[in-house]
Amino acid sequence: MNIYSIIGQIIIAMSVGYVWIFRFDNIVKEFKQYGLSDLTRNAIGASKIILATLLITGIWFPTLVFIPALLMAFLMACAQFFHFKVANPWSKHLPSLLLLAISLLVVIFASK
Repeated sequence: MNIYSIIGQIIIAMSVGYVWIFRFDNIVKEFKQYGLSDLTRNAIGASKIILATLLITGIWFPTLVFIPALLMAFLMACAQFFHFKVANPWSKHLPSLLLLAISLLVVIFASK
């Protein structure tokens, strides 16, 4: 497994864990701003935490990396859509945009 892929996997997982566990109050505000339900928010949060866990597990089992990284990239692209929808400033776009880029890099490394 490529060291850059492993670093990317760790960055993604730690970022998701930090935001969805320790900054959950901020997530609640953002999802209300987007007009999304609590059920949608909880489903997305659970999905991201599961994908992050699979990315960490993928350090030891590389076959687990491609699909979780691809799905994480999709969720980050969706986050970008909603940031544009509510006309958030670029400072709000940046975290999910960086995680989208890192997720795509992990997808590329995992496909080799």
